[in-house]
Amino acid sequence: MQQVADCLFVPSLSPGTVINVETRNRPYRIECISGDAVRISGHPSVCPVPLEMTLEGSTRDNDHLEPGFIGKGMHLVFGRPEEGLHVTTSEIVSIEVNGN
Repeated sequence: MQQVADCLFVPSLSPGTVINVETRNRPYRIECISGDAVRISGHPSVCPVPLEMTLEGSTRDNDHLEPGFIGKGMHLVFGRPEEGLHVTTSEIVSIEVNGN
């Protein structure tokens, strides 16, 4: 089942749920693994193919992070914090969820 969302809390989604996030600059495909663990692709240099990463959350002002949250109009933050890798995307313009 496919649905458009304005926001969602990733840790509440079932493993295997796929989220398609369109930012101003590029599309991302996010597959939920468990909690904040995701398999993400879409960034040409960081994750051109699906890679396991941590979905850290979203931010509006680069100061305050909403953990586990993806929201339209915000900037997605993901990476591998244990390696010091943090990616902040351009503004999210659409979110589509393909649930199990």
